[in-house]
Amino acid sequence: MCGIVGYIGNREAYPILIKGLHRLEYRGYDSAGIALIDQEHLKVYKTKGKVADLEQFAQQKDISGSIGIAHTRWATHGEPTQNNAHPHYSQSEDIAIIHNGIIENYATLKDGLIKEGYRFQSDTDTEVLVQLIEFMKITHNVDLPTAVQLALTQVVGAYAIAVLERNNPDLIVTARKGSPLVIGIGEDEYFIGSDATPIIEYTNKVIYVGDEEIVTLMRNEPLKIKTIGNIEKTPEIQKLEMTLSQLEKGGYPHFMLKEIFEQPAKLSDCMRGRVNVELDNITLAGFIDNRDKFRNARRIIITACGTSWHAAQIGMYFIEEFARIPVEVEYSSEFRYRKPVIYKDDIVIAISQSGETADTLAAVELAKQQGAFIFGICNVVGSSIPRSTHSGCYTHVGPEIGVASTKAFTAQVSVLTMLGILIAKEKESITDEEYVRFVKELSLIPEKVGKVLEKNEQIAELAKIFTYASNCIYLGRGYNFPVALEGALKLKEISYIHAEGYPAAEMKHGPIALISNEMPVIAIATQSETYEKVASNIQEIKARKGRIISIVTEGDQTIKNLSSHIIEVPETIPCLTPLLSVVPLQLLAYHIAVEKGCDVDQPRNLAKSVTVE
Repeated sequence: MCGIVGYIGNREAYPILIKGLHRLEYRGYDSAGIALIDQEHLKVYKTKGKVADLEQFAQQKDISGSIGIAHTRWATHGEPTQNNAHPHYSQSEDIAIIHNGIIENYATLKDGLIKEGYRFQSDTDTEVLVQLIEFMKITHNVDLPTAVQLALTQVVGAYAIAVLERNNPDLIVTARKGSPLVIGIGEDEYFIGSDATPIIEYTNKVIYVGDEEIVTLMRNEPLKIKTIGNIEKTPEIQKLEMTLSQLEKGGYPHFMLKEIFEQPAKLSDCMRGRVNVELDNITLAGFIDNRDKFRNARRIIITACGTSWHAAQIGMYFIEEFARIPVEVEYSSEFRYRKPVIYKDDIVIAISQSGETADTLAAVELAKQQGAFIFGICNVVGSSIPRSTHSGCYTHVGPEIGVASTKAFTAQVSVLTMLGILIAKEKESITDEEYVRFVKELSLIPEKVGKVLEKNEQIAELAKIFTYASNCIYLGRGYNFPVALEGALKLKEISYIHAEGYPAAEMKHGPIALISNEMPVIAIATQSETYEKVASNIQEIKARKGRIISIVTEGDQTIKNLSSHIIEVPETIPCLTPLLSVVPLQLLAYHIAVEKGCDVDQPRNLAKSVTVE
């Protein structure tokens, strides 16, 4: 989950690398470092803390050089310290490496290297890898690319690496397996990134490095790709659709707030060309190409992690209700290890914002091995999940920089809804009238999300009341139960307030013991067939002096009279309510975190893309 960046060309590397680290800091921010080559000097500067701390540390250092690599870390092996920060030197200090991933057999490799006389300065698995590369280079008397290749044949785990050598000032060697790596192609220069965000400012031509591929970048020469098995590959250059403006805050104080407010436009982007009100239809190419598989599916398994898992829960409710296909939602991390029963006529839907989530990728490979059809839902074009699945659908919401996901969630729910409508239409489990109603209501969602965002100032004032809380409960039923889970997750992620989501009816089975006037309860109580039941649950909380914030449909009076505070959302059909009811919860979490002085975009201990187990 670390961010890596590199440059080789004719410009000064340091400004490019530092700017790239800032772009990638959402991937990790507990330490940072940089390695530069100037003539024959390999210089490594690193420090605990954020990229700004690295800049401060390097102010009085020699930062010259037109080739370099840099890293911002999310710690796996070893605490965030200067010694554990990347880059890591080899023992001779002739080689330096940066690494995103985990070397699972590092302990065995380290024991072998210690017996060969190698000494270690850090607690990281990455230092083991750079020592192994140097060992291979010396013992086999080979060049750096070959040494990297030989070392990686001994490695078990995931990695994206970039390697420099002091005596080779015109060379960077990169490789990947299970962790993302992108190469940007400029004019007589190359850029390296964990994703395209540090590259787009300089070029829109990129190569997505494949699993077990090693890329050799030589100054003023064409790049070369070969596999660990020594098979040469032809580079496939693709064009980036990203724009630089998408990576800026655009006047907002935080990326998270910007991304919350982008939702009306981004949901319109997600639906553009897919939801057609004039023709009363929905079109998804990934569905059209595989309609027989969806029509004849025995069941659908949705696998995801975190926020994507909550979106999957809403998709399960929708598909089961309207398409009448059994759906199971699995945490990817559990699914991959519990020996699941998967049939060849199952469909497995894998959901990931980044397309690089390690557990979800592993779940995809497991399902493929057992013959299932795999459908991916992802935001990042060219990422690993779209390349690993049989078909799929992009969400098209643009880069999501804030660590706490917002617009990706609503887009994932939108795609699952569109997919569910199409499956139901194909199976004739909904009428033509219902289908047309879905199309029209879905097309109105972006505008209605915009109306919810008009409540921002009201929610900001409300947030000031609840910064005292150390615990919080979120309640919902039906389609809004996963929204309660998502609201609780948002609050936990960025404000560090302990929060839990429950089905509202489960309150009386234990959690009601926690209710007091010190315990805020957020109830999602929009109009639905369970509305009266939720109202009764709120009565139970009020009787125990709970402080209740209710998310209600515009014009509601019943629950308004039971609640301490209400936030109204526009009316829509109940199955689409999550797209509206989640937005006040995003804003509430954001404003509470801001009031508490928390780092909203880079909350402690978290990183955006979980590319390791």
